[in-house]
Amino acid sequence: MSALPKLRVICCDLPAPPLFERDANGERQGYEADVCRLLAAQLGFEVEWAYENWADFYPALHAGRGDFILCGQGISDYRKTLADFTAPYAVFDEAVMVKRGSPIRSVADLVGKRVGAIANSLNMALAETFTGAICVPFGGDSDDVLGDMVQAVRDGNIDAFVDDDVALVPLAEEEDLAIAFSVPTQNRWGIAVDKSRSQWRIEVDTALAALIADGRLQKAWEYWMPGLNYPFSR
Repeated sequence: MSALPKLRVICCDLPAPPLFERDANGERQGYEADVCRLLAAQLGFEVEWAYENWADFYPALHAGRGDFILCGQGISDYRKTLADFTAPYAVFDEAVMVKRGSPIRSVADLVGKRVGAIANSLNMALAETFTGAICVPFGGDSDDVLGDMVQAVRDGNIDAFVDDDVALVPLAEEEDLAIAFSVPTQNRWGIAVDKSRSQWRIEVDTALAALIADGRLQKAWEYWMPGLNYPFSR
């Protein structure tokens, strides 16, 4: 019996639980990893991870090094100029992370403060609405841009950074980090497909709709993120 064809999924290789991380055996686990496997099974493929640095996601997609990007891509106007997107497979709010003990508790406390976020992300778009804050973009050319922002807060090079709440809740369990406040932005995360492959995007969208309709997506969500409300109704 021949092996299934490969579905090459562009993503980054860094720890960001509960979305993705490698287990003790080196296998990619987490909500997004499960979504990829479910989609691959629905489409008749086997997943193959195409690891890239964050900044290289869209060049890799355009060069054909992967079939789509499924890795924390909030659907923004900027990203829609780079690729077409499926319907969302996740919806998250955003939060601001600081060192534990920081006096920052609200947007008003960010006046004159250095606030980091990934460049050209929805998180940076939110940071840019914080009146008086000094926005500090972090490039995605690092092996671990989230880790870079965490370290910058720890070192005092920035006062805070913005990311989606799902990524920050686990970090807030560390003794020196805390979530200052959250913003109910309801960012929609989608799968990015090259604009030249419109029929392929329709196929992926159809597969995703099937996962939502029969409850497989909800089951994965509730396994990895039981503390967050599932955003889709069947």
